[in-house]
Amino acid sequence: MAVRSKPLRVATVNVNGIRAAFRRGMGDWLAGRDVDILAMQEVRASTEDIEELLGPEWSILHDAAQAKGRAGVAIASRDKAHIHRVAIGEEDFDTAGRWLEADYEFEGTILTVVSAYVHSGEADTDKQVEKYRFLDAMEARLPELARHSELAVVMGDLNVGHRTLDIKNWKGNVKRAGFLPDERAYFDRIVGAEDDDRYNDGAGLGWVDIGRKAAGEVAGPYTWWSWRGKAFDNDAGWRIDYQLATKPLADRLAACTVDRAPSYDTRFSDHTPVVADYDI
Repeated sequence: MAVRSKPLRVATVNVNGIRAAFRRGMGDWLAGRDVDILAMQEVRASTEDIEELLGPEWSILHDAAQAKGRAGVAIASRDKAHIHRVAIGEEDFDTAGRWLEADYEFEGTILTVVSAYVHSGEADTDKQVEKYRFLDAMEARLPELARHSELAVVMGDLNVGHRTLDIKNWKGNVKRAGFLPDERAYFDRIVGAEDDDRYNDGAGLGWVDIGRKAAGEVAGPYTWWSWRGKAFDNDAGWRIDYQLATKPLADRLAACTVDRAPSYDTRFSDHTPVVADYDI
């Protein structure tokens, strides 16, 4: 059981290959950020690789993808998890490397943390069908998580921009996976639709988009930019990395920051970390 004297700092980032990320400077970012719990997606490495890169002060949970070099989610923490789970949906639903849950105990309070990596999808293909299947399972699991733990947060690369505020060039992407109406409707049901009076404050399934709660009604802040062209320099990004919290946890939010790198050549991934402090 951990005893806290400061807000709990939790972060999420799609590392786009943790070994490559550390070669590009992820270790320096992590060393200076005082993170307590770190959710990672697209780890694409072994558990031993993660342990070696992060060091012995971290407790590692890892759900590797069945296909080598693909997906993979992990949760690194300063305190060991009380219990963890990896499966959502039907038994035959392959979620390997895409969903990892962990329970942490702080002074008798249970915090549930999920590292999630939703499929990127591709409109009008089987890849999109599989993405919808995963989103269906996620939507079904969220109420169960809220019943399991009053304080819960689902973090990760969810590969959907919910609103026009979440994509710089949204008009050119309305028929592209990541901004399809059916995808965005999942988030309407999770946090509420834009025109709902209780949007992002208990509407829908009652979960809160922490990034939007902290930023307010502004464009972005984006969390992913293509490596190609001048997308990063022009801030032509997508906000697809989330912390979705139960309302009781969202009410304990102290701060939330998108750690955008100062320049293209200082990025350690094509995604940037989303870091939040909660008064636990």
